[in-house]
Amino acid sequence: MSKKIGLKEAISIGIGGMVGGGIFAVLGLAVSLSKGGTPIAFLFAGAIALITSYSYVKLSLAFPDRGGTVKFINQGFGKSLFSGGINNLLWLSYIIMLSLYASAFGSYAPNLFQITGTAMDFHIYATSIIILATGINYYSIKVVGKIESYAVIIKLIILLSFVIIGVYGLSGNPNLSQLSISSWETPISLLTGGMVIFVAYEGFELIANAAPDIINPEKNIPKAYFYSVLFVILLYVIIAIVTIGSLPFSAIATAEDYVLAEAAKPMLGQTGFTIITIAALISTFSAINASLYGGSRVSYEIAEDDELPHHLTYQLWNQPIGLLITAIATLVLSNLLELESISTAGSVGFLLIFAIVNLVALKLYKPIKSNRIVPLMGFLLCSISLIILLKQQYTSNKTGVIVAVSIIVFCFTAELIYKKQKSSKPS
Repeated sequence: MSKKIGLKEAISIGIGGMVGGGIFAVLGLAVSLSKGGTPIAFLFAGAIALITSYSYVKLSLAFPDRGGTVKFINQGFGKSLFSGGINNLLWLSYIIMLSLYASAFGSYAPNLFQITGTAMDFHIYATSIIILATGINYYSIKVVGKIESYAVIIKLIILLSFVIIGVYGLSGNPNLSQLSISSWETPISLLTGGMVIFVAYEGFELIANAAPDIINPEKNIPKAYFYSVLFVILLYVIIAIVTIGSLPFSAIATAEDYVLAEAAKPMLGQTGFTIITIAALISTFSAINASLYGGSRVSYEIAEDDELPHHLTYQLWNQPIGLLITAIATLVLSNLLELESISTAGSVGFLLIFAIVNLVALKLYKPIKSNRIVPLMGFLLCSISLIILLKQQYTSNKTGVIVAVSIIVFCFTAELIYKKQKSSKPS
């Protein structure tokens, strides 16, 4: 029983997965796209996450497995070219998330200490934190777990304090008028804004990996998913309200990459800015730590299911070889791509993956004892949102769309080549 997970721990896995580096990385981007309607954009994205979490609940109860999403897709489509391509996309989406967290770390860190005083500082910090987290993962998985457990508590205390003080500080602030409907972007722009920053919600799926260890699963698995997603929706919406009500849009645009720290200034001055910056660094560091481990596990599971070469089940320094590959790919992406392109690629990946998970729940509704309407809604909402995101971003952020589509094509092409090579080998 010592390895079993209670409701509180399960909820903390979901909240910790979502409130990683995402909110620190994408808040400024969300405001730039949605303006005063940013809280609604977060609400849109949260609603899709909440509906999709229903499919995850039913699949986690029917097929509890540490492979999580990988196993669900294989249950729905068998070990096929399609399932292999989608599972490859899950691994690469982890790498994109890691790049997002590293970018956030690289944007916040120079505000505390500048090394060169130039844009090079971003690259130095983003690269260093990936290398440090990779070293810790190789040194000890126990250390990764300890860092994550402390980091979840620290970042939640700081963010909740920010919310409480921020709401109190909104009284009489002239920037409150920015939240009026006249300051909102068009409904399509609000939806696009919500979808670009959808990556800030993706972490609830980590509960699926812990499902076999959760005590009293019938009762606790649904609560873990729904409570964690609802809490994070509320947290993000209030953070968006406080940020827009505290700072003029011009100041938000100037500090787009570290806007949450800037939003603490009107209430707490430079001390508030420093505290939020430290919270961002702790959050992104812990998210990189946990996601590196998660990403290496995903590659291991896919290879074990014979959807990638078995070489990925090999170990290097007592860890799956996928850990090193994940770290190197993260270094490349975080140093080459802009934040918006990384966020768009990540959101495209997870919207497609979640559409497929909803489709699996719809397909298997009888054996998993699911309502058909909710997974159908989840599939349609993810699919429509994905199409709108690609269409809207193609006009303003062509690079992000090209990267996202190229990654999807690469995942299926790699799977096709592997399957062909495997079938051509004599048995």
